[in-house]
Amino acid sequence: MRQIVLDTETTGIDPKEGHRVIEIGCVELVNRKLTGNHFHVYINPGRQIEQEAIDVHGITNEFLNDKPTFRDVAEDFVNFIRGAQLVIHNAPFDVGFMDHEFGMEPKTRGIITRDICSVLDTLAVARKMHPGQKNNLDALCQRYGIDNSHRELHGALLDAEILADVYLLMTGGQTKLNLASKGSGENQSDALRRLNRNGNKLKVIKASADELAQHESRLDIVEKAGGKCLWRPEQEQTDA
Repeated sequence: MRQIVLDTETTGIDPKEGHRVIEIGCVELVNRKLTGNHFHVYINPGRQIEQEAIDVHGITNEFLNDKPTFRDVAEDFVNFIRGAQLVIHNAPFDVGFMDHEFGMEPKTRGIITRDICSVLDTLAVARKMHPGQKNNLDALCQRYGIDNSHRELHGALLDAEILADVYLLMTGGQTKLNLASKGSGENQSDALRRLNRNGNKLKVIKASADELAQHESRLDIVEKAGGKCLWRPEQEQTDA
């Protein structure tokens, strides 16, 4: 399965008020592995960026003066995402801007994002998994042990890369085996399995000798109470 983790930065918050996309960042996953293939572009929106938006992403009007317009990059962008599943945090925001941009250019007019891609909203996924908690990207990084200390400002490509890590851990991560009580004081974020960018594989965390001993102790308690431990070989249970 081909997935594109995508983020945008914009001149403001509402395309209906004439706001435009000024940065697109995408990273590619194939069968849940980062391929190293990406799409990244800054865009001259042909209008001023609101100061509130500059405070968020740090992209200035002067910086975009010599950048291509959306018309210049539209076809390449559509070709990159077509047929993939888009993975986006708060997808209605980005998709709304994308559809607005498509509709403004003759070469892409009539294209609707959801007609050429399926869309997975990771914010909706996070809210189902962690109801009543903060589920913005910074909060998810903290929850899943992802270092985002270098993220001082929002940036489309950087945020797409971080979201890829969050998405992979949130939908397939594994915590290490820990049979200690919740009051043991262990930092659970230290137990999270981290993404290995070099090998594109998730590291398997093996139980420590102390954790294995606690495991065996719990199984002894189950057996003394008359239970059967399916985790122990049949021979071992007979000899016991």
